[in-house]
Amino acid sequence: MKKIMAAAIAATLTAGIPASASTPDSYVPSPEIVTAQQEFADNGFGIFLHWGIYSLFGQGEWYLNYGASAEEYAKSAKAFYPADFNAAEWVKAFKDAGAKYITFTTRHHDGFSMFATRQSDYNIVDATPFKRDILKELADECEKQGLKLHLYYSHIDWTRPDYPSGRTGLKTGRDTTLRDWPSYYKFMNNQLTELLTNYGKIGAIWFDGKWDHDQDSTAFDWQLPEQYALIHRLQPGTLIANNHHETPYPGEDFQIFERDLPGQNEHGLSGQDVSQLPLETCATMNGMWGYKIMDQNYKSVPELIELLVNARGKGANLLLNIGPQPNGELPEAALDRLKGMGEWLRANGETVYGVRAADFPAQSWGTATRKGDKLYLHVFRPEGNEITVPTALKIKNAKEFATKSTLKHSRLKEGGVKITLPEIPQGTIDYIIELETK
Repeated sequence: MKKIMAAAIAATLTAGIPASASTPDSYVPSPEIVTAQQEFADNGFGIFLHWGIYSLFGQGEWYLNYGASAEEYAKSAKAFYPADFNAAEWVKAFKDAGAKYITFTTRHHDGFSMFATRQSDYNIVDATPFKRDILKELADECEKQGLKLHLYYSHIDWTRPDYPSGRTGLKTGRDTTLRDWPSYYKFMNNQLTELLTNYGKIGAIWFDGKWDHDQDSTAFDWQLPEQYALIHRLQPGTLIANNHHETPYPGEDFQIFERDLPGQNEHGLSGQDVSQLPLETCATMNGMWGYKIMDQNYKSVPELIELLVNARGKGANLLLNIGPQPNGELPEAALDRLKGMGEWLRANGETVYGVRAADFPAQSWGTATRKGDKLYLHVFRPEGNEITVPTALKIKNAKEFATKSTLKHSRLKEGGVKITLPEIPQGTIDYIIELETK
């Protein structure tokens, strides 16, 4: 571990930050970013992958935080040999599920890099017997199969002594006298330079960890504007987002909500205002982000479809997480859910991809999405043989989406439109009605 830390701190690449870095009041999205934002908002559905040496312990991605020594934890890298990892099979499973992009954890809070980096030998190529650059294999397959690649990157490091620790990772045994923000900041920017130079076109950088210093008596300066400017300089079309649970900062190109839909805050992490940026909700398929052997509480396919549709009804993408197993396989339960979602999306994707939020909030019966002059009503819980749609839009016709059969509709005096429902077949996950507006 001492060798790993020494090598990390001794990195000599320049940070590559332009002298004219953006300041908080000067960021104007480039034409490339505006185009990428539109494409991102159209995508609708992505897959999140939390994978690292923490999978070996089967206790989730925060295992190191709960008392393990960083030096002892690092020894597990020598046992990390995901022999069953197959990038082509992974990407095909995600594509068949209807996902349009992948967000991969290049470095989580435990400090282990899941890519070939010159900044530290604590990485998948140098520290494990596997010796393969997993990220490069994923990047190549994403390009080959037509999925966009986004990269998660932690602002926190529970192993490097130069990281100025905040409120987490305080039991790992680091020497706190070696805290050195300039050294750590340079390390991060050097790694970001590698990620944006060596792995092709990157759709987004997804930051996490700013909240580690949210209890400091004096506000911690993360120097985000300069870091954001570096990213936009290296790849002008790469979006930036930060899971800081706050209103987006200048330089950020879409807004993240963790475990909640925009405007909701059941988990206490999404109380911020909803911005005008493209939106994304990240959520787990079961309970944990990283692989946890005891967590088999997977959401059902109908539950996941409703989660996806509800996100789209609020104008957000769904970034659905999977924690791969230490042997490199995706959990069978996750693959089963992906298969079911893919089957549904192949039949109903028109109502999910390229849509925007409707002009009214979710209702007791369900929600709605909109594309051009079409309004798609997603009825999950019909109440009786009719539903009321609180819209002022003039409706030209109403049809059952699956069969295109005409449905009776009428304008209500008190406002809105009443739709008469047929007998909905038992087991229907989402009864979709297509309204053509005038």
